[in-house]
Amino acid sequence: MKPMFLRSAAAAMLALSVCPAAASAQSASARPADARSPIALAVSLAGWQLDRMASVDHVSRATGETRNPRAWEQAVFWVGMTALADAGAPPRIAQAIKQMGAANAWRPGSKPYFADDHAITQAYLWAAAHGSGAAARAPTKTAFDRVVDQPAVTTLAFAVPPAGYSATECLTRWCWCDALFMAPPAMIELSRQTGDPKYRDFALREFWATTDFLLDPVEQLYYRDSRFFDRRDDRQRKQFWSRGNGWVFAGMARIIPLLPKGSPDRRKMERLFVSMAGKLAGLQKPDGYWAPSLLAPEESPPETSGTAFYTYGMAWGIKAGLLPAATYTPVARKGWAALVRAIQPDGRLGYVQQVSDRPEKVEAQDTQYYGVGAFLLAATAMATLGTAG
Repeated sequence: MKPMFLRSAAAAMLALSVCPAAASAQSASARPADARSPIALAVSLAGWQLDRMASVDHVSRATGETRNPRAWEQAVFWVGMTALADAGAPPRIAQAIKQMGAANAWRPGSKPYFADDHAITQAYLWAAAHGSGAAARAPTKTAFDRVVDQPAVTTLAFAVPPAGYSATECLTRWCWCDALFMAPPAMIELSRQTGDPKYRDFALREFWATTDFLLDPVEQLYYRDSRFFDRRDDRQRKQFWSRGNGWVFAGMARIIPLLPKGSPDRRKMERLFVSMAGKLAGLQKPDGYWAPSLLAPEESPPETSGTAFYTYGMAWGIKAGLLPAATYTPVARKGWAALVRAIQPDGRLGYVQQVSDRPEKVEAQDTQYYGVGAFLLAATAMATLGTAG
C-alpha cells in the first residue's frame, strides 16, 4: 500500500490526465506555459519520482539506506522539493513534503552525530516555516542540541577500522566532504528559526575545520576524505570526485544566503565559492557535463549528479551577484542542457552515479533519489536566469 503522500501525488496527476477541466485549471493557476521550462521539467521529474517512493526497483544499485525515508539518499530529493515548492510549483509539491515529514514523525536519521542523518531535517525545517509549525522542528532541535552541547571529540582522519566503514570514528564529525551539504544548512536554518546562534556557530566552526583539512590549496577542490590525499591515477593526477565537490559547492549555495550579510564568515565563504566556481568552470567538458573524476575528462561518461550540483551553484551564484553573468551564464546553460538531455524516454533522470565515495562508471539508466533532488535544485536556479537552457 502506498503511503498517503504518494497516493495524494498520484491522485493529483491522475486527475489532471483524465479531467480536461482540472488540467486546464492547473495550467492556468500553477503550471508554466512553456512545457520545457526548467520548472515544468522539474515538476514532471518530481512527479515521476513521487510515483516511485515506495519501491527501489528503479535504482540500479540500492543500498541498505535507499529504502530508508529518513536517510540521506531520499533526503536530498526532499531538499530539492523544498526549492521547487519555493519556485512556484503546484501545491501538491509542498503537500508531499509535509506529508512525508508527518509520516516520519519529523525525526532525523537514527545516528545522532552522523551528518548524513541530518540531511532530512532541511525539509522538516522548511515545513516548520511553511505551516507545519514547531512540531515539525522539535525533534531536529533535540538532535542538534545534543550534537552542539555534547560535541564529538575525534580527529578528522578517515581510518576505517576492522569493524567496517560505519564504525569509522571520525563519522561523528564532518570528516568527508559530502557532510558539508548534509548538516550545516539545517543547523544554520535552525538558528534562524529559533534565534539561538549556537547551531550556526557550531556549523561554521566545523565547516571551516573540514575545509582546512580537505581542501587542496593548489587545485581549490576538496578531497572526498583523507584516504584520497595521496591517491593518483595512471597519469599521476589527483583524484577529485565530481559529486563530492558538488556536495560542497551546492552546500555553500544553500548556506551563504542564511548568513548575515557582510559577516566575516559570509565574506569568507563567498570568496571560497567564487574561487571554486572559477576552477570548476574550467573543468566542464564540451558536452556540458563534468567528469566523475574532475581532472580526468578523457573518455568519461555523462554524469548528472555532480553536473546538477554545479549547474545549481553556478546559476545561484550569478543571481546572487557573486559570479559575472557574462562568464558563467554559458557554463550554467551548458550544464542545464546536458541535464535535460539525460532525461530518459521513460521519464527518469539518467546517468546518475550510484552510491559511492569515488568516481565510478555510469550508465544511461542509472538514477537515484539524490540525483533527482540535485536536478530540482538546478532547475529552480536556472529558472531565475530566465532561460530554459
